[in-house]
Amino acid sequence: MLRRLYDWVMRLSASRHAGLALFAIAFAESSFFPIPPDTMLAPMVLTRPDNAWRYAAICTIGSIIGGLLGYAIGYSLEPVGHWILAVTGHPGGEAPLRAQFAKWGVGVILLQGLLPVPYKLITITTGLAHFSLWQFVAASCATRGARFFGVTALVKRFGPGLLPVLERRLALVSACVVGALVLAVVAVRFLGHH
Repeated sequence: MLRRLYDWVMRLSASRHAGLALFAIAFAESSFFPIPPDTMLAPMVLTRPDNAWRYAAICTIGSIIGGLLGYAIGYSLEPVGHWILAVTGHPGGEAPLRAQFAKWGVGVILLQGLLPVPYKLITITTGLAHFSLWQFVAASCATRGARFFGVTALVKRFGPGLLPVLERRLALVSACVVGALVLAVVAVRFLGHH
């Protein structure tokens, strides 16, 4: 299954629908979808390095616009916001973030937006907390832009030589990525409780 998904992303990245699909994934991940757009951005940059910065911009814009939907869900549709968080594996996940918002304000959005934490958790919780919309938008622009342009820069710089290794060792690479994501989430939760 992993090989089929990888092959599909690689084929899609070479198609005329690549930008639209990336926008859709980035938009959806910021409000309700569980898969981060980086999983599509990196292979697309590897396949089409000439479009790398365009892809980073598409991903950033999609994520920010999707974040506005997530914010609106939390702000105006509180039961729906709680339901989305519960369905995507974050029931009550907004409680620690609300406490962090009270203490650190916009710094929470700036930090969490860079980490491999589901961005919908931030966007919906920001709306639930009735955090300033303009501060949320400004922080989202900064943090999502830094994340996706940073990923693009790293993949452009180090990726082409890694593509053959990635293709040969897809299962191992995927396991390492999942392990790193799990460790990052555990670290964030541990630091959030202290």
